[in-house]
Amino acid sequence: MVEVSKRDWKLFREKLPGWQENYMERLCREYVELLTCDKKGSERFWALEERIKKDRKAPGVILSVSKSDMLIDLVRLVQDEVIGLEDLSDFSEDVQERVKFMVQRW
Repeated sequence: MVEVSKRDWKLFREKLPGWQENYMERLCREYVELLTCDKKGSERFWALEERIKKDRKAPGVILSVSKSDMLIDLVRLVQDEVIGLEDLSDFSEDVQERVKFMVQRW
């Protein structure tokens, strides 16, 4: 198990709500596009329902926060395009390198 520094853990907890808010804003814009397309109302309704059902499980929407899972959570956030690797620039070199390595391997 990799030990995460107090500084990185604090930074993660500070940044996560903003990252999630930005992600959910993007989802809302995508939902508007889905609802305003040229399909029948029933098709749009069920497509939206299915999409929300899937999206609400994403780490950009909900995430159980624990220090021991922070690196894995960062990898999931990058893989789900909630954040980019550039969003990790304030974290320690160790965290940045570990996340980059894990993203490339998964």
